[in-house]
Amino acid sequence: MPYDFVVVGATGLQGSIVSRDLLEQGYRVLLCGRNRARVEPLLKRHRRAAFRFVELTDRSGTAAVVRGAKAPVVVNCAEGDFNLDVQRICLRVGSHYLDLGSDVRMTARQFALHEGFQRKRLCAMTGCGSVPGVGNVLLGYMAEKLDRVDAVEVGFAWAANVPVFVVPFSITSIVEEFTEPSCIFQNGRMKSLKPQSGARTVRVPWIGRQKVFLVQHPEVYTFSRYLGPKGVRSVRFYAGFPEFSYETIMTFIKSGVAAKKPVKDGVRPIDLLTQELKFNRPPKRYREREDLWVRVTGLRNGRKRTMRMDCLAPTLKGWEEHGCNIDTGLPCSIMAQMVREGIITATGSRSPEFFVPVKPFFEALAKRKMHVYENGKRIA
Repeated sequence: MPYDFVVVGATGLQGSIVSRDLLEQGYRVLLCGRNRARVEPLLKRHRRAAFRFVELTDRSGTAAVVRGAKAPVVVNCAEGDFNLDVQRICLRVGSHYLDLGSDVRMTARQFALHEGFQRKRLCAMTGCGSVPGVGNVLLGYMAEKLDRVDAVEVGFAWAANVPVFVVPFSITSIVEEFTEPSCIFQNGRMKSLKPQSGARTVRVPWIGRQKVFLVQHPEVYTFSRYLGPKGVRSVRFYAGFPEFSYETIMTFIKSGVAAKKPVKDGVRPIDLLTQELKFNRPPKRYREREDLWVRVTGLRNGRKRTMRMDCLAPTLKGWEEHGCNIDTGLPCSIMAQMVREGIITATGSRSPEFFVPVKPFFEALAKRKMHVYENGKRIA
């Protein structure tokens, strides 16, 4: 039977969240990955779900599975290293495409596919989770209210009610944020800085005081492209972690268990750590909350204005094991549904701020208890 969606990487954390939400909305979903056992509960619970083994290093095999599914939309939740490959497969097969984000260099290469997707009247969106994702739509909302945008700061901060380490999202992505050079957009060009540059302690709504620092994130590139006509001069992305989580991650890095260089048997320590953390379950009554925030300064009618948007994400009832990770998987599911139902009609290869209509997206977030605030006032 034809499917509504193909979810690549469905056996991972975010892929399982996206798949579950799509299935609970009544769609037919083909779950693709390497470990069927991890999605067996979804397969037993939903008759509209099916599984196919996919190894993304096998491009022809992956293309055959995607083509055979006959799904109009492919959601890629695998590690970002494979984003460009899967997106190119979708361009050849003729499917709309979404992913959770790439690094700046790969994002630029994905944007370069813009005209190809336009010619085929297809939508390809990269960075459709939390940040990137929700933050991009928050930015689009604010940009419409300003005549000129001078500077943007964007980021995340989160907290837990119990100081016990639970991997907040992909440990590979986290280690990259901690160890690779940070990146900012300044005075019309990209600038590379040392890892964890610009560290400072700030007070974050709903979270409290937290240390944040600059990291390389695709918004630095996509925001500068989107806001170019409005004269933007500065874009910076800040990551925030509670102290207990920050210290644990730094211990992984300093001890070498998060190293990406293969050891003698050819295995990377980071891959072993990733597998081990998959069995790391949060303790009972463990709860998280996260603030996805964007701050913009610019001009409106000749007067300087500063705006701040926040999307606050709690641990949801029935989704407790995922903590605040739901703020990545659920927005991606929402955007995928908007493409499938024709609510998003623009074509080409870009990021959500170029494509996603604000009002229906905010309303869909609110239905999932993720509420949006403008300058401290709840608007959705």
